[in-house]
Amino acid sequence: MGCAGFTCSKHSLCALNILYVMVSLLMICIAAWGKWLGLVSSFQVVGGVIGVGVFLFFVALAGLIGAMKHHQVLLFFYMIILFMVFIVQFSVSSACLAINKQQQEHLLEVGWNNSQNTQKDVEKNLNCCGFKQMDLNASCEAACFPNNLCSPCADLILDNVGQVLRFVGTVGLFFSFTEMLGVWFTYRYRNQKDPRANPSAFL
Repeated sequence: MGCAGFTCSKHSLCALNILYVMVSLLMICIAAWGKWLGLVSSFQVVGGVIGVGVFLFFVALAGLIGAMKHHQVLLFFYMIILFMVFIVQFSVSSACLAINKQQQEHLLEVGWNNSQNTQKDVEKNLNCCGFKQMDLNASCEAACFPNNLCSPCADLILDNVGQVLRFVGTVGLFFSFTEMLGVWFTYRYRNQKDPRANPSAFL
């Protein structure tokens, strides 16, 4: 039958969902590891990453069970959810690749002003104080602060944020196309008959 057959579609869909399960577990482990080592103190950031990982895990698990059992209802909802995830991820990835320097600076400043924990993490890890200028009357987690030799964090962040956004956007686009591939596999697989089932039964 080649790769258009029932068995090939089933194995392809199972392999894709096993990949998603591994990615989701990796996201959860990295977030927990970062919190445990004290690299990230913000519960919102850690909770957000773990939440996305758990969501992806259950979606992939539903797809894997649906593929193994050829379960029509599970495959239908899996296909719909995966398509919605594709739309969101494709949009976010495209925005990451399209954002310019001024927009990056504005978004970073908004995020900086809205999270004290993020400020502390950045100041401690990058050894800098303040966003655009150092405030001697404010507290700072950087090692350079007692000597008043700290530079603003904005320049250090902006030096790397462009590369990070391009990397995130590229990886996001790659996975968004694998999600579209998963939607196509699921649609095709749902409409194929199991050769081991009753030939007269409707799927």
